[in-house]
Amino acid sequence: MNTSIAVVRRSPEEQVRLEAMLQEIVEHRLKFNEIIGLRVASFDPETPRLSFDMRPELVGSYIHNRLHGGVIATALDTVGGFAVTMGLAEKHADETAEQITVRLGRIGTIDLRVDYLHQGVGRSFHASAKVVRLGGRIASVRMELLNDADLLIATGTAAYIIS
Repeated sequence: MNTSIAVVRRSPEEQVRLEAMLQEIVEHRLKFNEIIGLRVASFDPETPRLSFDMRPELVGSYIHNRLHGGVIATALDTVGGFAVTMGLAEKHADETAEQITVRLGRIGTIDLRVDYLHQGVGRSFHASAKVVRLGGRIASVRMELLNDADLLIATGTAAYIIS
């Protein structure tokens, strides 16, 4: 007797719809992300990525023309939350795009640690994250920010409430 349970996944069309909705939220509805210029670079549930370009408005040290530490922390926190969202989308692969976006509205940062390793110098930056643990109420994530030369600018760890 076969006791395996078939896992129902959202259709490819629904997945495309979900990704479009998440991209709209991350890039435009979260206005601070829009100000920074954060863009979705990858929806890969294992290592989602966001990217942004250096602009004068993001400079924290006008003498050295380097990225503001708050922008670095924001990029890491945002990619961490995005990774949790992608993890929840995989965990609840039977849910619609609307159901996943409702879950997104319940995610909140509990704790964020940022280690600044190099000056934030570059033409562009990309942030990636990996969910370490996705529990029933709390998610733990590791994040990295690299510049266009793939120099590791900063790392971060965070905990997020997910319910």
